[in-house]
Amino acid sequence: MIDVRIRFGLLFGAALKLRLFRRTQFFRFTAMAEQIVEIDGGIMEGGGQILRVCTALSCLLGAKIKIYNIRAGRSTPGLRPQHLSGLEMICDLCDGYLEEAKVGSTEISFSPGKIKGGNHIADTKTAGSVCLLMQVSIPCVLFAASPSELILRGGTNAEMAPQIDYTLEVFKPVIEKFGFQFSCDLKMRGYYPKGGGEVRVKISPVKQLTPINMTERGTITKIHGRAFVAGVLPYKLANEMASAAVRCIRKEMRDIYVNIQSVQEPKDKAYGNGNGIIVFAETSTGCIIAGSALGKRGVAADKVGIEAAEMLMKNIRHGGCVDQYLQDQIIIFMALAKGVSRVRSGPLTLHTQTAIHFAEMLTKAKFTVNKLEDQESGSESNIIECEGVGMMNPNF
Repeated sequence: MIDVRIRFGLLFGAALKLRLFRRTQFFRFTAMAEQIVEIDGGIMEGGGQILRVCTALSCLLGAKIKIYNIRAGRSTPGLRPQHLSGLEMICDLCDGYLEEAKVGSTEISFSPGKIKGGNHIADTKTAGSVCLLMQVSIPCVLFAASPSELILRGGTNAEMAPQIDYTLEVFKPVIEKFGFQFSCDLKMRGYYPKGGGEVRVKISPVKQLTPINMTERGTITKIHGRAFVAGVLPYKLANEMASAAVRCIRKEMRDIYVNIQSVQEPKDKAYGNGNGIIVFAETSTGCIIAGSALGKRGVAADKVGIEAAEMLMKNIRHGGCVDQYLQDQIIIFMALAKGVSRVRSGPLTLHTQTAIHFAEMLTKAKFTVNKLEDQESGSESNIIECEGVGMMNPNF
């Protein structure tokens, strides 16, 4: 009898604790929903990242936001077509209300509703990045009421954004460590300036995200990649990019086999003309580091290959478990997870500092950054640590 009472007491205590947690979370998020949070979109990184992080968190937390000075420091301030597409998709995901959102707007207001599942389409109608559309939408649909399918159209290999190959080979396996999985079907590649690419993302909601621990990089075990050409561009450009990248890497890493494939994209799988390269380094602890570059008019193919290789080597030298481009992309997941996440990175980028600033501001998650210095190599790395808020899906 005593044992039964103890067990009942433990179960009752655990259930009460869960109800209290949910009630505390509900009151905190309800209070946020009753006031408008004003956000200066021109500070720190001052670009589209602030829009993506803040609208995603607004959607998740039910917080009304007003963002002003949007992309104030850019040569063309205000919303561009790809930013507007992302905002409209998030609005559609949660039956929200979006004001003053049009191309060129430097101020928008957003009032979110309840996140729903189902099919959603976002089309930039330009070479605006589908990968950036994924960044803003995935955190939201993880807390939807039912499974989602996202049809995203635009550029798959675009400037100023991750290439789709990076998203599939680096971003996807790392964020899945937070306790979920998703599929991403690459239907068509699209390049600057027309876009025309398409990916389809299928994802099921979760109850809660789990924290990650990525602090041991281990040793490099494998380096591989792909150099591609599409459209009317000659196949020899792919070979030149690949050969130049391999030569650059072998100057520092002579004992590692480097395999970079040269690829001519099939005409029925690529829209428009483009060329580029992406190189991955895998480690003994499961980390994946990358470097990439896209071809431009007037830039020799071997220079494109060298640019990608040098970026990879720079990210290898600092000893981090994530490269400079993954740093900021995982911040929102660290903030939402239940418990403490720890990730070793290289020097913090401005994008990462910006993501941390707004994640702390909106979720009240607590981040700390501890700098580590290697006296021998002179390289700097950091441990990014976050006590996440333990966001709960109200539909579970």
